[in-house]
Amino acid sequence: MTVDLGRLTREFIMGESLDTPTIKSYIQSLEETLNSLNPRTIKEKNKIQIAKQHLKEVKRHVRRMEERLNILEEKVSVLEEKKEK
Repeated sequence: MTVDLGRLTREFIMGESLDTPTIKSYIQSLEETLNSLNPRTIKEKNKIQIAKQHLKEVKRHVRRMEERLNILEEKVSVLEEKKEK
């Protein structure tokens, strides 16, 4: 079995082999972390509840931004098609 060191080096340097986590994976990770916490005081419990509420708001904003992004991408593609004609 041979290893292509040139390819591996190029992928490493160019960052081609790195899979960048998505915003949704970050949100999911935060949600899992918050759900795994065991608050010992009422103050800690309240802080976790606030963090969960903030995370819910972040999810809503991300969803809206993705919808806007899709709309804008469609508009750009339409404009590019018109420009080519």
